[in-house]
Amino acid sequence: MPPVNAAMRCASFEERRDQAMALFAEKGFGQVSMRELAAHVGLTAGSLYHHFPSKQDLLYDLIEELYEELQATLEQGRRAMARGASALSCLIAAHWQLHAERPLQFRLAERDLCCLSDAQQVQLASLRKRYEAGLLRLIAPQAKLPGQALEATAHVLATLLNQLPGLLKALPQEQGLELMENLLIGGIERTLR
Repeated sequence: MPPVNAAMRCASFEERRDQAMALFAEKGFGQVSMRELAAHVGLTAGSLYHHFPSKQDLLYDLIEELYEELQATLEQGRRAMARGASALSCLIAAHWQLHAERPLQFRLAERDLCCLSDAQQVQLASLRKRYEAGLLRLIAPQAKLPGQALEATAHVLATLLNQLPGLLKALPQEQGLELMENLLIGGIERTLR
């Protein structure tokens, strides 16, 4: 039998992560044991522990990866601005696409964040704040609200960008993107005057 190369091992592990994510999303993170998780992804519990010391570490990795992808959407917005295009339109399209590609990660980040350790929650909160601050600087650079109001505005805008695609998925993409843009532009204009 030929040796399994690193790319094949990596692809196999990615498939297993997707299977783990689906199980968490279906049953709820707290309802899945490591033994059940290992059986579901086709590994022994020992092999699973080799990759992740705990379920929390796996969940943290999945949510952290989502925040890294969200951070990357900001770079897409910056490039759109550099081309003279609307950063907001680009961000809305990027979030719509990311939600289509990773709906389970969004669900886990929203529903199961509380299952992580305090230290992990603090680290993810820091990643989210960085993302939210970058988002606000990009789409509302002239915002002049007091500190807490500005943070709250950034949080609401990020929440809308991250949840509206899931709420509007029954609509055709073009209609959903237009509705998202109208909702966000209206909110930004009224809030940040």
